Amino acid sequence: MRPDRRALLLGLAASLGGRAAGAAEALSDDAGRALGPLPGRVARVFPAGPPAAILLYTLAPDLLLGWPRAIRPAERPYLLPGAADLPEVGRLTGRGNTANLEAVLALKPDLILDVGGTGETYRSLADRVQAQTGIPYALLDGRLAAAPAAYRSLGRILGRPDAGAALAAFSEATLATIRERVAAPPAGGRPRVYLARGPRGLETAREGAINVETLALLGAVDVAGPGGSLAQVSPEDVVAWAPEVIVALDPAFVRAARADPLWQAVPAVRDGRLHLSPALPFGWVDAPPSVNRLAGLWWLGKILYPARFPEDVRALARDLYARLYHVTPDEAGLDRVLAGGP
Repeated sequence: MRPDRRALLLGLAASLGGRAAGAAEALSDDAGRALGPLPGRVARVFPAGPPAAILLYTLAPDLLLGWPRAIRPAERPYLLPGAADLPEVGRLTGRGNTANLEAVLALKPDLILDVGGTGETYRSLADRVQAQTGIPYALLDGRLAAAPAAYRSLGRILGRPDAGAALAAFSEATLATIRERVAAPPAGGRPRVYLARGPRGLETAREGAINVETLALLGAVDVAGPGGSLAQVSPEDVVAWAPEVIVALDPAFVRAARADPLWQAVPAVRDGRLHLSPALPFGWVDAPPSVNRLAGLWWLGKILYPARFPEDVRALARDLYARLYHVTPDEAGLDRVLAGGP
């Protein structure tokens, strides 16, 4: 696969179109927080977590200081070589936060970027880190439906409004198309879906959680019910819920479920509608919940409403990877992506 040619020019184009050197500008983030003055040209950005790293990479890969988790060998071909080589820097937010403020300061970022919730907990963290480090901390809305606004905000903060507007328009068009196609319920009712996380498939996300936003945008019924959080369940729970479709994130679960008599009692498994989500370089449905999920909307749409989504998923993936990851996969690379799993 080859790096997209326009991505190779991204750094030059951005430097020509960014803020004038030395022009400090006070901006606010999606939580309405004042960031304080930024340097004339933002050149080094620390991502507070995986969603921030992915959003930043898609818009401005040359500004990314590192990844919360080092890029794995299987993921490297789908990213620009220079970005894939960036170090592991840990994370400030989310489960398993591993970065400390001393390590962040040592990297000398111009900006800390966080993408996710914008409620009081996250605002307080952002305010505290910004006060303790003196580094502007931008908190952007990480909901998939808010991707267009997040791109516009990030483009404005980085001094790259044109690049932000272009990706905002792309994500806006994608979301509009998806909503239009699923607006009318199918004759048999909304599809009933279970999200299976982990090697046993017994962690799921209840309706309202960011992890099942793709299902919600496609009008699917989350059989785990409302709750807005992750949950541990039992095989008997899933049997009782009788999902028509299971979307799995772990290949070990898919292999085990297809051979397990208990899981064979679930309509989705019995009818061959257990699907492993693509996950290279990042998950299409979840893990992490960032703009990488735009690809998952098309993939899930074709699974849930095949008559409404006649597009070639391979062609869509090729175009989307060129736009977001700045690399165009070859046919073998697309095969690996669509086979699912890490």
